[in-house]
Amino acid sequence: MILTAVVSLIAGGVLLYAGGEFLVKGASSLALRLGMTPLAVGLTVVACGTSSPELVVCLNATMKGFNDVALGNVVGSNIANVALILGVTCLISPIRSQSRLIKFDVPLMLIAELVVVAFLFDRTIGRLEGLMLVAGLIAYIWVNFRTAGDEPPQTVEELTEPAGKLVPGRVLLDLLLIGLGLAGLIFGGRFFVGGAVDLARYFEMPEAVVALTVVALGTSLPELAASAVAALRGKGDLAVGNVIGSNIFNVLGVLGVTGAVSPVSMGGITTVDVSVMLATSFAMWPFLWFFGRITRIEGAIFLIAYIGYMVWLFRFA
Repeated sequence: MILTAVVSLIAGGVLLYAGGEFLVKGASSLALRLGMTPLAVGLTVVACGTSSPELVVCLNATMKGFNDVALGNVVGSNIANVALILGVTCLISPIRSQSRLIKFDVPLMLIAELVVVAFLFDRTIGRLEGLMLVAGLIAYIWVNFRTAGDEPPQTVEELTEPAGKLVPGRVLLDLLLIGLGLAGLIFGGRFFVGGAVDLARYFEMPEAVVALTVVALGTSLPELAASAVAALRGKGDLAVGNVIGSNIFNVLGVLGVTGAVSPVSMGGITTVDVSVMLATSFAMWPFLWFFGRITRIEGAIFLIAYIGYMVWLFRFA
């Protein structure tokens, strides 16, 4: 039982990670060739692709009736994105953020999370509320497309051919990568959710705790990899942009689509968990707003806070 659960969890995590990587690589390359600016790709295609594991896991969980896993995955992933991933990224290299992220994306992330908290006053995100969140995501993507052309150029990924040049063979390869990525996400999501639930039952742990920790960490692997690589290459702005964009997609897209398909209830997710999500997001904003950067010291504080939250979950939740 335990061996099967662990193997299923690991196999699902590997497939989710590989699927997310293939999807991001193929979709980003194709989008650039179709004329999208690198910044628009980074804030939409890449952020959506790195959030795809969360979406697949949440849909699988809610369809099987594991609402704790569905909501806990989003809440836990958003906490991990800021406290863990941003913390690790800042320890690798202090990051600076451009005005676009400070003036638009960070406040939007905070507003989106506050809206979700308001929707959860009755402990459920229904279909209408889910559709409203999806509408917010569509508006966010539209604004990005309209404004990205005014931003300074950034490099999301070096391409072998010029961006925008439609080479038939390369386009087919991009489509193949997208197809493989989607397949990996679908099968990986099934294995991952099944393994996580079996693991929770074996150790008699609440499903909510497993969702906030193991599941959230597993589905956040693409964000961790993307942000760490960006930091190592000295592109801290891309790292923080990935975190903020992924949090927005998690709240508006993942919860929105999941809620539209089937209502999502809080279950074992408590107000403490939701409050921690809000606290980590709001804690990041002053550093970016007043100083335009997050240093190693602040990154260490985020990381220590995340470890403290994990300890609290396993001891008292």
